[in-house]
Amino acid sequence: MINNKILGLIGLAMKAGKVSFGADSVEESIIKRKVNLVILSEESSDRTKEKFKEICKKYKLPIIIYGTIESLSKSIGKNNKAILGIKDVNFSKSILEKYNGGDVIG
Repeated sequence: MINNKILGLIGLAMKAGKVSFGADSVEESIIKRKVNLVILSEESSDRTKEKFKEICKKYKLPIIIYGTIESLSKSIGKNNKAILGIKDVNFSKSILEKYNGGDVIG
């Protein structure tokens, strides 16, 4: 159930134009300090995971490893996207809260 809420929030963020996707785009957005949260698919390669963990550590950004490539891609209406960057502060906070098990009401 929480899974659907996180994917739903990602979908809303996408509709609001607050999501960057794809490794190059997300990396560029991080460097320009436009991203508040990075979401990596569990199916991402170890090399990609390490790369983005290092980048997020450098820029002091939260990163979560969550969902499949298919579920993340479907939530934003795209194909084969293993990495997403959430640009909006409020969407980022809500997603992190749900990921960490908070806000289980309703």
